[in-house]
Amino acid sequence: MPLNVGIVGLPNVGKSTIFSALTSVPAEAANYPFCTIDPNVGIVPVPDERLQRLTAIIPTEKVIPTVVEFVDIAGLVRGASKGEGRGNQFLAHIRETGIIAHVVRCFDDDDVTHVDGSIDPIRDIETIDIELALADLETVSRRGDRLEKELKSHDKKIAATAKALQPILATLTEHLQDGRPARSLELTPDQHAMIYDLHLLTVKPVLYVCNVDESGMDGSSRYEELVTAHAAEQGAEVVRICGQLEAEIAALETEEERRAFLDDAGLQEPGLAQLIRSGYRGLGMRTFFTAGPKENRAWTFHEGATAPEAAGVIHTDFQKGFIRAETYHIDDLFTYGSEQKVREAGKLRQEGKEYRVKDGDVMFFKFNV
Repeated sequence: MPLNVGIVGLPNVGKSTIFSALTSVPAEAANYPFCTIDPNVGIVPVPDERLQRLTAIIPTEKVIPTVVEFVDIAGLVRGASKGEGRGNQFLAHIRETGIIAHVVRCFDDDDVTHVDGSIDPIRDIETIDIELALADLETVSRRGDRLEKELKSHDKKIAATAKALQPILATLTEHLQDGRPARSLELTPDQHAMIYDLHLLTVKPVLYVCNVDESGMDGSSRYEELVTAHAAEQGAEVVRICGQLEAEIAALETEEERRAFLDDAGLQEPGLAQLIRSGYRGLGMRTFFTAGPKENRAWTFHEGATAPEAAGVIHTDFQKGFIRAETYHIDDLFTYGSEQKVREAGKLRQEGKEYRVKDGDVMFFKFNV
């Protein structure tokens, strides 16, 4: 699936403010719908204190974090699936993302217009969900129309595939008509593969982002409680953010100023840090590290990747000529205090081609090309 996070929601819920704070790239924003038309894209470093702790033990010339891409998609409205508010264009942008960060307005402010005239986070969520489901229904319907021709094909392989797909599309149609997202439909891996090329919107994982005001940062927002309960029913994660506060933090020029601001606000870190990490994990992305005098670096790999596949993240030659990997877990480095002591404790391992890399592994690849 695409390796990016799409920021989605109704107009005026704070998407562009959050995106600007995330990326420190000003996104066009105003107090009216459809101000943001083309999706803004930003590459964001993933906050990972393990990299700083690693560097404190193994000094280096350069420190490079891993990154994740965020896309700010203009606000959807009721009727988007039928083209309202340039909905077709916006839905296409969502289709190109890997996970949806659904920003929900969880604050009252008479000076910021709500597209429906009142604050109701569950209604807002349902508006988006319905539009995505309707768009998926149209996609499934079009695929069903083609299926009728394929069932009559003289090519036995095409006809057999169409016959296997037919009940899946029927079940999917019924599921979407009941207002349930495609991701909640229990399918086998093979069945998922059969509908992959539909690129359904509701099959994407969702992360809910509660945009609260400063008074709601202590978790007291009644709106956030509603979103949290709704997310729990779907098995989705919730992140609390005060978009305005995050924008103020992002505008500060030095780390010292940001730290002082956070201390005054009673925060350990910006709320955006949790959003970034949650989006990264939701994409199935994990991190391994390399360390040395020239560079300490965090690398992204897909959960479940083998050692050669992880080596290929660094360079394709590493994967082609993979011999073995020397590895230990970063927690062992923190426990023993040096690579030498990790080695003495027997925690440094030699792993082959079948090894599944774990989040937090420190890797040294041996290869020959």
